[in-house]
Amino acid sequence: MKKIKCYEHKKVLVLGLALSGVNAAKLLHSLGALVTVNDYKNFDENPQAQELLESGIRVVTGGHPVELLDEDFEWVVKNPGIMYNNPIIMKAVEKGVPVITEVELAYEVAESMIIGITGTNGKTTTTTMIAELLNAERSKGQAFVAGNIGTPASLVAQKATRDDEIIMELSSFQLMGITQLRPHIAVITNIYSAHLDYHGTREEYVAAKMSITKNQTEEDYLIVNWDQPELRKLSQQSKATIVPFSRKEILENGVYLQDDVIFYQGEPVMAKETILIPGDHNVENAMAAIAVAKLLNQENGVIRTSLEQFAGVKHRTQFVREWNERRFYNDSKATNTLATENALKGFNDPVILLAGGLDRGNNFDELIPVMNKKVKALIVFGETATKLSETGTEAGIPTILSVQNVEAAVPVAYELSEPNDVILLSPACASWDQYRSFEVRGDAFIHSVEQLIEEATEEEE
Repeated sequence: MKKIKCYEHKKVLVLGLALSGVNAAKLLHSLGALVTVNDYKNFDENPQAQELLESGIRVVTGGHPVELLDEDFEWVVKNPGIMYNNPIIMKAVEKGVPVITEVELAYEVAESMIIGITGTNGKTTTTTMIAELLNAERSKGQAFVAGNIGTPASLVAQKATRDDEIIMELSSFQLMGITQLRPHIAVITNIYSAHLDYHGTREEYVAAKMSITKNQTEEDYLIVNWDQPELRKLSQQSKATIVPFSRKEILENGVYLQDDVIFYQGEPVMAKETILIPGDHNVENAMAAIAVAKLLNQENGVIRTSLEQFAGVKHRTQFVREWNERRFYNDSKATNTLATENALKGFNDPVILLAGGLDRGNNFDELIPVMNKKVKALIVFGETATKLSETGTEAGIPTILSVQNVEAAVPVAYELSEPNDVILLSPACASWDQYRSFEVRGDAFIHSVEQLIEEATEEEE
């Protein structure tokens, strides 16, 4: 870790805790900053604040008092989930106090190469794939995953060395708070509309995503999805060397498909069909990961072996089990229609789709064409059950049933299934109407599948 001096004896406000806030506060404290942590949760119910206080860090809890900004802080480190219309943030901006996020701190102290991954969909899968490819048959150093994937970047940056890389998944929320962060390799998987409740406009959301390349130079690389005309145009903003990837066009300077073989700059790397996880979106994720691996001189044989064995990231079109000639997949991370559409397109066998969740006011018309081609039965639950039932009817799905929740959906799906069917949880909605997170919802699905098989096996005995 670099022993930087810029925060020494300087007053820094860390706004919001969770993992990123806790680790930002600890890092700043170790760098000699005069840290104040402010968290909305009351102190008695806030073990993280209690831990920081015991470490000698000042904590203010139970709200976000604007008066804190009267203390002449020189930086505010904001939790990514706190919106920019928060009164403290607005006052800090008004006073000219820099507002950054924890990933900026990580970059400032990191000795290792930073590889940044962003995009609307596919970030976590691509991040994980890249780490798998770079760690395969490695004799020195390690590729760490960090950032929006769940492990605070500031924690990883303290232990990563010059022999390592940090593969940093970066959300639009995090990217809005960078000033110096400069990935040597940046990846933009795709751009669609998302998080408009946070950003206000699509233009602001896209601008946040493009911040990943704003500090790059011609010595750096930007890997970008060339099948999106918008990203082709946006990439012109970057000073980095562009490395495009495409499923539809031959690109001699990038990664492309030809006769179902993935090529890198004219060199065959692997057959598309040998990628273990299904779907064209995962082919795109693999192509982006291959671009990173090839830029860092990984061998083709190692790339092939790794991607042929990569079973996916939990809750992201995750293969759970095959039983009685039925395959169960957990895609609980599919919290929007595009993600569910991509998941469905990845299967050639008939699908029994489990879908539903939080009602955000949108409709599901985009799913009608793919439902019509792929889905033989639809089981719905949650706040959007009625909307999704109507969508399924329009798509001509013959069997549509409504149940209480995911746990109830699994045995119903099995009863409707036949050999070679796919039973897919891909909700197209956030989980918060019934489950604390998409992870909890996905775990409920996995447990229900295991329970179904266990009970059926006991009956047979």
